[in-house]
Amino acid sequence: MSTETFFTQAFVYLAAAVVAVPIAKRIGLGSVLGYLLAGIVIGPFVLGFVGAEGEDVMHFAEFGVVMMLFVIGLELEPSLLWRLRAPILGLGGLQVGITTALTTGICLALGIAWQPALAIGMVVALSSTAIVLQTLAEKGLLRTTGGQSAFSVLLFQDVAVIPMLALMPLLATHSMEVGDSEYHAAETWIATLPGWARTLAVLGAVFAIVVAGRYLLRPVFRAVAQVQMREVFTAAALLLVIGIALLMEQVGLSPALGTFLAGVVLANSEYRHELEADIEPFKGLLLGLFFISVGASIDFGLIGADPGLIITLTFSMIALKLAVLLALARGFRLPLDQALLFAFALPQVGEFSFVLLSFARQQGVLEATFTDPLVAAVALSMAVTPMLLVFNERVLQPRFGTKRAEEREPDMIEERNPVIIAGFGSFGSTIGRLLRSQGIGTTVLDHDSEQVELLRRMGLEVYYGDATRVDMLEIAGVHEAKLLVLALDDPDTTLKIAKTARKHWPHLRIYARGFEWRDSYALYQAGVDEVYREALDTSLRVATDLMRELGVRAYHAERAAQKFLRHDHRFLRELAEVQDQGRETYISEARERIEWLESLLRADNTDEYLERDAGWDPTTLREEFSESPPDTSGEADVERSVEV
Repeated sequence: MSTETFFTQAFVYLAAAVVAVPIAKRIGLGSVLGYLLAGIVIGPFVLGFVGAEGEDVMHFAEFGVVMMLFVIGLELEPSLLWRLRAPILGLGGLQVGITTALTTGICLALGIAWQPALAIGMVVALSSTAIVLQTLAEKGLLRTTGGQSAFSVLLFQDVAVIPMLALMPLLATHSMEVGDSEYHAAETWIATLPGWARTLAVLGAVFAIVVAGRYLLRPVFRAVAQVQMREVFTAAALLLVIGIALLMEQVGLSPALGTFLAGVVLANSEYRHELEADIEPFKGLLLGLFFISVGASIDFGLIGADPGLIITLTFSMIALKLAVLLALARGFRLPLDQALLFAFALPQVGEFSFVLLSFARQQGVLEATFTDPLVAAVALSMAVTPMLLVFNERVLQPRFGTKRAEEREPDMIEERNPVIIAGFGSFGSTIGRLLRSQGIGTTVLDHDSEQVELLRRMGLEVYYGDATRVDMLEIAGVHEAKLLVLALDDPDTTLKIAKTARKHWPHLRIYARGFEWRDSYALYQAGVDEVYREALDTSLRVATDLMRELGVRAYHAERAAQKFLRHDHRFLRELAEVQDQGRETYISEARERIEWLESLLRADNTDEYLERDAGWDPTTLREEFSESPPDTSGEADVERSVEV
């Protein structure tokens, strides 16, 4: 490729990404689908901006998958990986085994010989690591039960590619094709070694990565960091990833698997976050390039020649894998919403399938009559994956996602307490535990059945029930209660309960967790007595500590924070009354109060009494008073201050 062509292609790919991804994100389709659509548009079958050179770009872009797994490995401590061993081996192993067996059986029923049937089964069993992890991470679902289960299956699949590649030559039914340079496993240095030596080479490479990661790389990165040149550290990070990828290729292993292992080994390193920050921009660009290349590689000519075959192949593979994934998710007792997320994340066929298909053709396992339509179907299945996830998110989850919780009957509550707490996460549990420690009875409701069971195992008395329902609050004893505390994570649900409670039980005092200013305004307008913005106290504590660090006396800092809190709380109520009177009116009222409060706090800086109250600074109190003349009139006060 000439320099001019290279820059032209780079411009086309970057322009397509810059235009397509923001549009896709704005309409809620996600960046992955935006990249895929961009690739389709600039590909040879629409605008034709990219053509055969797209295959070279694909090989380059696949390095984005390698970097992605390195970054994921950095975020996984070995202890967490060990805890995931059951889903990795159980879910992952069963998914690969069952999908391979079912696909092979279907192919045999269609009259295909068992060797190519088994090869096709192994191809279909794999899913797209790049598309799934990028989409789940983008939607914030990677840490969910369904997301972690999907990650476990993908990790097992990446490992399973190794024995699949080793098995392919044994399935050959005709002579090997020459001149196919898409897969170079035969050219690696271990290809000429006997079987036992190859096994030792593979184990040695893995052992070398683990040992180097634990004992060699940290001193190296420490030395590089001492140079204090960011670009040198970035170069070292890229050198590490590329070096491991080359080593893995030489021993016939997946480069992505090797870099993932290196990331896990370095997860506890003090340079973990810096490595992640340096690799992240390259990973993002290369992954985007990879997705665009997938879209551009879809052979619409082949699809147009026999659309029935390609579409049938695509959706048959997706339907088969969906059925297997749903069955496994329910078998492993995933909640219905997580089971749907897990199943709809993994039904596509993945990027490693391109490698398997190419290698199978090269080794004489599959002929072009099989591989050509399968390549088109694989690319098409990857392209529809983001749409499947959108369908699950917008159609299935609202209808079926809470089915499991709805099927459970609410708990019967016999006790009657002065306080009812709705929501017992980190916010509500702190309130409830402190009240109970003082002998104040609380009735706690939570709508997450798994959370309820977990808290009960911890010894906390929590009842399952939906606080948005009038009958549930009556069961909880709302008629006898004095206070209702709304400590839920969702502002809309909080507002709904507040309106219901104020309408049916006017005697009840309602205290609610607020989020942003607008949420707090709505809660006050709904009749809530007190609203507590969750970040306000924390931010005031930070400001107080910063003032003390900069030399402000402790009492002065605490007094300023408390005065700020008191007046800010009053302003919140006052502004709630005017926020619907127009934007200009609201801004004017808010600005007036901000300026007034700042002037009030500045006036305290001239108060000499605040400077003399040293009792809040016990660490420096003795030194200060030993240097100043004694004041016998205040000796008792000073002694009490020292004791405090």
